[in-house]
Amino acid sequence: MRLGVHLMRFDSVEPSRLRQELADTAAAADEAGLAWVSVMDHYFQMESAGFPASDPMLEAYTTLGYLAGRTENVQLGVLVTGVTYRYPGLLAKIVATLDVLSGGRATLGIGAAWYDREHAAFGVPFPPLSERFERLEEALQIARQMWDPDEVGPFAGKHYTLAETLCSPMPLSRPRPEIMVGGSGERKTLRLVAQYADACNLFGATPEEVAHKLDVLRGHCADVGRDPAEIRVTILNAGEALLKGDVAGFVEDMRPFAALGVETVILRPPATSLASWVQKDVAPAVERLAELG
Repeated sequence: MRLGVHLMRFDSVEPSRLRQELADTAAAADEAGLAWVSVMDHYFQMESAGFPASDPMLEAYTTLGYLAGRTENVQLGVLVTGVTYRYPGLLAKIVATLDVLSGGRATLGIGAAWYDREHAAFGVPFPPLSERFERLEEALQIARQMWDPDEVGPFAGKHYTLAETLCSPMPLSRPRPEIMVGGSGERKTLRLVAQYADACNLFGATPEEVAHKLDVLRGHCADVGRDPAEIRVTILNAGEALLKGDVAGFVEDMRPFAALGVETVILRPPATSLASWVQKDVAPAVERLAELG
């Protein structure tokens, strides 16, 4: 099992110091051998997680571009981009650029979007959920077409029409950048994972919940003729044992998830320095977690 971090708080330092804080965090992640660094794709901080909307929030892909220049090894992605935030062709171009400039380390993390307040605030259309899922499926199709050197368009869908899908330079990742679909909806989201994705990020606080979601995913894979072993499984976790310095306890907490086939556990930061958190709390667990297989 591998370890990653999800940088979803930017309130540990003043804005004038964020540049250095992120640089130090990225360096610590690379030095520790972390497999993954992600950020959120939001305009406002998440009220649903108990934070004021006015808390600092950086634009996701600008931040990832900066992190690409400060790292050499970690995989970089958004956990996850809302399909409503950018036209899919532009999004595929952005991720292709990130992949080139990071040396082939970009993941497209994408979902159906949910935060209605920030859409209204910035004048971004927020269609009904059923339409957002339709747009999500088309966005997945567009990204795969954009990153296929033998396909230069057109694309004609219900919601998006592209005259060309020319993408130059092409991504460095082969056969293309990893596509991760975030969420655990059993009827639609996990079907899209089975049909289009290389990775998923499952919501599930317990091994039993994750086991159920994986059973559902295997059913969708069977329906589309997909080997579920092709899909990298990740989960988010608070890493509470690590905050107490209990590396062994954290490894034991993760053992049943590893047994289910969870490949990467991604940790959320507490209210502290991001760099210090990675160096002192997260880094000591990398090798121990890898022993789980």
